[in-house]
Amino acid sequence: MKTLTNLQNFLYAAGGIVLLAGAVMPLFPGLLVAGAWVFTAGSLLFSSMQMLARYEGSNFTVRRLRRQQLLGAILLLVTAGLLLMKAYATGPLRGDEWKLTLTIAAVLEVYTAFRIPAALKKTE
Repeated sequence: MKTLTNLQNFLYAAGGIVLLAGAVMPLFPGLLVAGAWVFTAGSLLFSSMQMLARYEGSNFTVRRLRRQQLLGAILLLVTAGLLLMKAYATGPLRGDEWKLTLTIAAVLEVYTAFRIPAALKKTE
């Protein structure tokens, strides 16, 4: 895996924390709009830094896991869009569809967070 710089690692961690805060805020009445923007900022930071950490090896398992991780990052961005649609009552999807995409993204991100280091360790 391509390592990130110290600034990129900081942005990655900060994006994850902001992402988590933004995911919890819409659950409280009155914080939906603010939570949607906080989640969007966190997902942009987190996903962009995750996409910068490339895998340049040839291990099929790690490449498959990396694609799953990128799918999770894209689903986080889709979740941000759905959350903004709900907050401003615009677009075709104004319900709680964002919770479904967030759940799928979270499962993919957690799974790959544990499997990629194990697969990289196994190849060494």
